[in-house]
Amino acid sequence: MTNNEAPRNDAEVVAAAWSVVLSYGTDRIDPLVPRTAYSHASLRVLWPMVSHGVLYLSRCTRYPWSRDIGTAFPQGGGGYRVRRESDKALLGEVDTIEEAYKLIAATLPEGCGPAIDGSADDL
Repeated sequence: MTNNEAPRNDAEVVAAAWSVVLSYGTDRIDPLVPRTAYSHASLRVLWPMVSHGVLYLSRCTRYPWSRDIGTAFPQGGGGYRVRRESDKALLGEVDTIEEAYKLIAATLPEGCGPAIDGSADDL
């Protein structure tokens, strides 16, 4: 940030991260994955990050990230396994990416709101 730039609020920081993730090509992630997650209003306010072709979502923008949002892992034989890292819960196994993100949106933690510009320790 330069001296004449206004500081960004949490929503702007998250929106900028989504813009980057949505621009990724197939070398990083199947573009349908972030587009599908982004189509859910409750998920597009969360911090997106990609690792090893998987989209992770967090309630905060800094490490350590929250680990209480479900993640869709593609399965070799097709479909997705949706898991939550915080308690190692298997939320379900579904056939499509649309079903996976519908399940993730339906299982958000109680009171889950927009991501904050901070770490999981700040939640």
